[in-house]
Amino acid sequence: MIVVKIGGSLYNTPELKIWLHTLANSSHSSPIVIVPGGGPFADQVRRAQEHHHFNDTTAHHMALVAMKQFGLMLISLEAKCQPFNSQEPLPSLSVWLPDDSLLSESTLLPNWDLSSDSLALWLASKLNAKQLLLVKHVDIKTTSIQQLTVNQVIDRHFCHLFKQFPIPTQIIHFQSYSDFAAIVASDHTESGLYLP
Repeated sequence: MIVVKIGGSLYNTPELKIWLHTLANSSHSSPIVIVPGGGPFADQVRRAQEHHHFNDTTAHHMALVAMKQFGLMLISLEAKCQPFNSQEPLPSLSVWLPDDSLLSESTLLPNWDLSSDSLALWLASKLNAKQLLLVKHVDIKTTSIQQLTVNQVIDRHFCHLFKQFPIPTQIIHFQSYSDFAAIVASDHTESGLYLP
């Protein structure tokens, strides 16, 4: 099983639907769980916090709801997508909809140091996924987790979680959907993220 995080930055791109179609076609050979980013829904939470000055714990809760909103949209855009739940066997293609149970997870910081990237890694560890792929609207020049954190490509909590859950992880450019099958078929550690 593979966990694929679809970044919220794809919200306004034609590549979003192409990725969903690509994942739907690829899910026949191995189950895929999509983790949605927050997209404009999370951006609105940030703006609301700046305006009303509520605490990070509340913002974290609202950001989880933002991910769920984006996830519900993804389900509506691809007929093969099903809401994720813990029942086995998993459908071939599912979308994780975060819920309030995450608020009691001690390993997940309730602030902006943690984003959907870390949540995708956490979920991949819970599901014993063989691979985590982060689809992002960025070109990366390094696979060092520490440098990617400095460059704000991944969140600050990701490094801490990766030490606990070293799932083979790669970042994929949002326009590289045609490479998806080859990436999945390759050695999972090849060009993967690493801790120096």
